Amino acid sequence: MDTITHTLMGLTVYGSVNKENIAQPTKKAIFVAAIVGNQIPDIDILFNLVEKGRIMYQMWHRGVSHSLLMAPFWALIIYAICYLIWKDKDKRIFYIALISVFLHIGFDALNTWGTGLFEPFSSTRVTLGMISIVDVVIWLFMLMGFAFIKFKKTYPEYKIWRIVWMIIFVHVIVQCVQGQIISMDADLAYEKSVISASFVPGNFSVIGKNEDVVEIYIKTVWGAKKNIQILHSKEKADLTPLFAENPKAEVLIQWSPFVVIVEEENRLGIFDPRFYRNGSSFLAEYIEKK
Repeated sequence: MDTITHTLMGLTVYGSVNKENIAQPTKKAIFVAAIVGNQIPDIDILFNLVEKGRIMYQMWHRGVSHSLLMAPFWALIIYAICYLIWKDKDKRIFYIALISVFLHIGFDALNTWGTGLFEPFSSTRVTLGMISIVDVVIWLFMLMGFAFIKFKKTYPEYKIWRIVWMIIFVHVIVQCVQGQIISMDADLAYEKSVISASFVPGNFSVIGKNEDVVEIYIKTVWGAKKNIQILHSKEKADLTPLFAENPKAEVLIQWSPFVVIVEEENRLGIFDPRFYRNGSSFLAEYIEKK
């Protein structure tokens, strides 16, 4: 998910805590735990500041920092920082931080980019594609919760935010059920296939590959294929010069479920078809032929 959504989730987690009879320092610590817990796995973006980090960004971002194994570690760090600042040992601070970290990791695994849930024991990227990287529907539910609080001030805020969370989870479940149905159909039709949730709920991009042909289309569980695009991959092309001159290309081919190979008179390259829009993919690596 994007940074804004993770931040809003942190605020919603904090809002769902019943803060009656909780001391002010503890409230502050819980607030920090909720916000930081929903952000801290993305600390791996700091690797992008070094040359090796820029080359390995796709493998390192959402890698081990987003693994299930790291979640208790991040929560413990947040708990320790809160203790140093407020000298508060309330265990709820740790549990709020842990829930927040799991939310970050879980929602990231549900979208297209993929997450190293099982690193360092497995380098497999969990790339479910069930919800959009920027899910405006989730924003809408949060906005509705905020509006309800403003107009219904007598109702306990934490109960409203808990209802918001229940609605969000129902939305995610419905998306996952639809996505799974579409994904199963695609698995039967293609040698390799992935799906990617659209900004519109219930709409998914399906990317399927048979031999050297890649097909991309929009699909819903109740409708036919739309906006079909056919791409041809030069599977027999020699990619050795590409990998030698552009190390990012080797990382991309390792990271992506599958790629489209481009071999033209003046250039050689690969791109990830999941991000193909208007004739190109923003995840592409090329070299100019000499």
